[in-house]
Amino acid sequence: MLTRVPLHAAIAVATTLLASSLATVAHADDASPWQRDGHSAVRLLAGSRSGAVLLGGIAFQIQPGWKTYWRMPGDSGVPPRFDFSKSDNVEAVTVMWPAPQKFDDGAGGHSIGYHDQIVLPLRIVAKAADKPMTLRAEINYAVCEKLCVPVAANVELGFNNVASTEDANLRAALDTVPKPANIGDPNPLTIRDVKRDGPKNVVVDVVAPESSKVDLFVEGPTPEWSLPIPDKVEHSPPGVKRFSFELDGLPPGAKPDGAALKFTLVGPEKSYEFNTNLE
Repeated sequence: MLTRVPLHAAIAVATTLLASSLATVAHADDASPWQRDGHSAVRLLAGSRSGAVLLGGIAFQIQPGWKTYWRMPGDSGVPPRFDFSKSDNVEAVTVMWPAPQKFDDGAGGHSIGYHDQIVLPLRIVAKAADKPMTLRAEINYAVCEKLCVPVAANVELGFNNVASTEDANLRAALDTVPKPANIGDPNPLTIRDVKRDGPKNVVVDVVAPESSKVDLFVEGPTPEWSLPIPDKVEHSPPGVKRFSFELDGLPPGAKPDGAALKFTLVGPEKSYEFNTNLE
């Protein structure tokens, strides 16, 4: 039996199928294909295209039991490296780093990084807001269990869509990036004081909820500085959690006096970054 379909109904069906197809394409355009190796995968994410400053991201999937590293890897490990120089219509890219975790490195020390899934937000400045833009990234990183495996990936993605399906994921990742703060700010989680204790030791007093677990990381003025992870002092003054570290790992010829230090204070719900010059 032959069934006749009215022309307007056929057009409606065709329009629906076309819209569905375009939505699928748009969704695919918001993320590059996963570049996989044996223990991890990486891809780019594109936020909505509006204006000259855009939000993007680098998404990692890490195999269970493995980890990758923060910009400062700790006592062992390799920090990721990114090269965006082959991009089209891109003036600058800033990588933003979600609050990391501290891991036992199996050799008596600790490394700093991420496990499972992580998105590093990107702040991307286009050269021309009204022209096509393609982000190309050469990414070199390491994933580690007991041994470390280097990974090199080349990924690219065009920023084309006015409304991206990745916007919510990128905003969620942005919320995990430590917020700027000043030493002495009256927050429930804050650094109260940073001071020298002799020529080689630095003491940092942290205010935090009594039962909360907090980690403190410190970086020098350049990546060549390799300062140790601050240790929590067992007998801290009342009302503070005291940390200390030695001024080791300085580049040859560098002096600590007046050095610009960055502290990242990581709590269970909020994290902050503090900048100060060492007196």
